[in-house]
Amino acid sequence: ERVLPSNVKIVPFIDRTELVNTTVDTVTKNLLEGIVLVSLIVFIFLYNWRTTVIVASVIPLSFLFAIIMLRIQGLPANLISMGALDFGLLLEGTLVIVEQVFVSLEKKAHKVGMERFNKMSKMGLIKKSVGSVSTYIFFALIILIVALMPIFSFQKVEGKMFSPLAFTLGYALVGSLILSLTYVPAMCKVLLTKNIVERENMISRFFRENLYKLYKWSSRYKKVTVYGFVILMAVCFGRFMFYGSEFIPKLNEGAIYIRATLPNSINLDEAVRLTQEMKAKLQKFEEVKFILTQTGRPNDGTDPTGFFNTEFHIELKPQGDWNRSIDKEGLIAEIKEQLEEYPGIGFGFSQPIQDNVEEYVAGVKSPLVIKIFGNDLFQLEAQAKQVARAIKDVEGIEDINVYKNIGLPELRIQLHDSKMARYAITTADAQAVIAMAIGGQAASTFYEDERMFDIRIRFEKEYRDSKEKIENILIPSMDGKRVPLKEIATVDYQTGPTFIYREGNSRYIAIGFSIEGRDLGSTIAEAQKKVAAEVKLPKENTMKWAGEFESKERASKQLALIVPVVLVFILFLLYFNFGNMKDTLIAVSTIPYAFVGGFLSLWLTGTIFGISAGIGFIILFGVNTINGIILIAVMKENLRKKMHIKDAINNGVYDRIRPIVMIALMGSLGLLPAALSSGMGSEIQKPLAIMIVGGLIFCMFLSL
Repeated sequence: ERVLPSNVKIVPFIDRTELVNTTVDTVTKNLLEGIVLVSLIVFIFLYNWRTTVIVASVIPLSFLFAIIMLRIQGLPANLISMGALDFGLLLEGTLVIVEQVFVSLEKKAHKVGMERFNKMSKMGLIKKSVGSVSTYIFFALIILIVALMPIFSFQKVEGKMFSPLAFTLGYALVGSLILSLTYVPAMCKVLLTKNIVERENMISRFFRENLYKLYKWSSRYKKVTVYGFVILMAVCFGRFMFYGSEFIPKLNEGAIYIRATLPNSINLDEAVRLTQEMKAKLQKFEEVKFILTQTGRPNDGTDPTGFFNTEFHIELKPQGDWNRSIDKEGLIAEIKEQLEEYPGIGFGFSQPIQDNVEEYVAGVKSPLVIKIFGNDLFQLEAQAKQVARAIKDVEGIEDINVYKNIGLPELRIQLHDSKMARYAITTADAQAVIAMAIGGQAASTFYEDERMFDIRIRFEKEYRDSKEKIENILIPSMDGKRVPLKEIATVDYQTGPTFIYREGNSRYIAIGFSIEGRDLGSTIAEAQKKVAAEVKLPKENTMKWAGEFESKERASKQLALIVPVVLVFILFLLYFNFGNMKDTLIAVSTIPYAFVGGFLSLWLTGTIFGISAGIGFIILFGVNTINGIILIAVMKENLRKKMHIKDAINNGVYDRIRPIVMIALMGSLGLLPAALSSGMGSEIQKPLAIMIVGGLIFCMFLSL
C-alpha cells in the first residue's frame, strides 16, 4: 500500500557504490594490464609458448589461493591490498624454476640430439633441476614474506588500512611458493617434453650482452664503481633526510564536504538563511551535480552540535564531463574565493568518507589538529587563538579553525552570603526557589496504570523571560518576609562554555587545519617551530599534534622499531641457508641498492614519501635479497665444478642475467599500469607502485 502521495518519490542522494565501482574498475584494469605485460615479458625472454603458459598459469592460481585464505580469515579485499598485488613478484620462484628446467633440458637435447631427446624420459632431469634451486627459492620467498612483518605491526587506522595488504600479498606469496615446488615441476613434465630449443631474440640478446658489458666494466674499474655507489648513496641519504613526507595520499571521492562554523550564539532562522544563501552561490558552479545541506545535529543525536554547525555535501559530476579545463583543487580554490565574503565564519574542506575518518582519528572533524590540554576553558581559548595566529603564515596551511569552547551566552546568578544573612535567608532556600522558578521541580507524581509521570511546577514563561523579571523573583526569609532576588544576589549575562571537549578524561581545545600544495612533514616541522617560539604554555597545560600527522608519526616509529628486527631475522635466514657468514653478508649487501633505487624513483618523479611508499621499500628489500641469493647460488655451484673463482663469478653473472632481468621487468611492469594510472582510486597505490617499478629497474643495474 502506497503511503506517500503519488507526486512524491524517494530518490537516494548519496550512493557510495559509484565510488566503490569506479575504484574497483581502476584496480581491475591495472591488474589485467599487469598480467598481460608480465606474460609478455616471459614470452619475450624465454621465447617459448609452453614456458609462458606454465609461468602465466601460476598468476590466477596464486590469486585464488590468496582470496580463499582471506575468505577463511574473514578479511575483505580492499583498494590498497588489491592495488598493491604485483603478479610479477609472485612469479619469481616460478620463473627461476622454469628457466632452470628449460636450460637443463635444452643442454641435454643439444648433448644427445633432438631425436633421442624426444624419446627419453625427462622426469629425472626435471627433478634434479628443480632440486638444485628449490632450497634457494624456498628461502628467497620466505624472506620476502618475512619482509612484510613490519606491516602487521601497524596499529589503529594505519593497521586497518594496510594489514589487508600484508595478508593478501603474504597469502599470494605462500600460494606461489607451494605452486612453484609442486604444480610447476608437474607442468614442466607435461609440456616440456619435445623439441626444446633455446631461441634468443633481439631483445633478450640486447639485455644479456649490454648488461654483461656493464658488469665487466664495473669489475674492471672496481674503485670507480664502489666510490661512485657510495657517493650516490650518500647523496640519496642526505636528500632523504630533508625529503617531503605524508601519511597517505588523498583518495579522490568525486565529492566535496564543506563544514561551516557560524557564531555559537546564532539562532536557527539566521543559520538557515545564511546556509541557503551560501548554497545558492555554490550551485552556480557548473561542475556541481547537487548539494545537500545540514544545519545543527543529525536526527540520531550521535554528533551533538548546535545551529552554528552547517555542513555541505557537494556531489560533483564525473570529471570527464567538465567543460572547463580545471581540476578538483582548482574548483575548491574558486569555492573558497566565493565564501570569503562571509567574515567570522570558519570553513573546513574535506570529502564525505575522509571527513568521517578524520573525526575517528583526531576526535574532531579536521585532517590535522593541535590539541591544548588544561582545566581553565577561558585560558585554553586564549592560547588556541595564539596558536592559530602563529601557524597562519606557514606556507601550505589553510582552513584554520579554532573549535571554540566558549561562546554560549548564559545568565549567571551569584548569591552573596552577607546579604542573605542580613535578611535571614539560607542558601538552600534561595537555591530551591531559583531552581523551581526557572527550571522547574517535581512537586508530585501522576500514575497511569503502571506508568509514572512527574508533575513539575515552575513559573509561567512571562515571569521568567528576562533578566529584570528573574531579579524580581521573591525569596522567602525565616521571618516570613519575601525579598527580591536582586537584593541578595548579582544577576548578569556572561559568556560560558559551549562545548567541553575531552580526551582521556582531560579537557582540551582543538585547532584544526589542513595542508595544500606542500608535504605534511616539512609543513608540520615549520609550524611546530613557530608555535614553540611564539606560544608559551603554563606548566599545567600540554600540547599535542594529532590527526593525520599523529598516525604518520606512530606508523613511522613502529617501522623504525620493527624493521631492524626483521633485518636481523632475514640475516639469520640467510645464514641458515648459506651456512657461512661470508655469503650471508654478500647477500645482505644488496639491501642498500633497494634504498638507492627506491628513493631515486620517488625523487625523479616528485612523489612524496609516505607509508605506502615505505611499504614499497620493504618489498624492495625482500626482492633485492632474492637477486643476491640467486647470484651467490650459481657462483657456488660453479666453484663446486672446480672453476677458477673469477670464471665462476663471470659465468654465474652471465647465466643469471636473464632471470634477474626478467624478475626486475616482471615486477616493475606488473605495477606499471598502477604507477601511470590517473583514474579514481589510483592515488593510494601510486606511490607504492612508483617505488617498486623504479626501484626494481635501478636495483637490476646496481646488482650487476
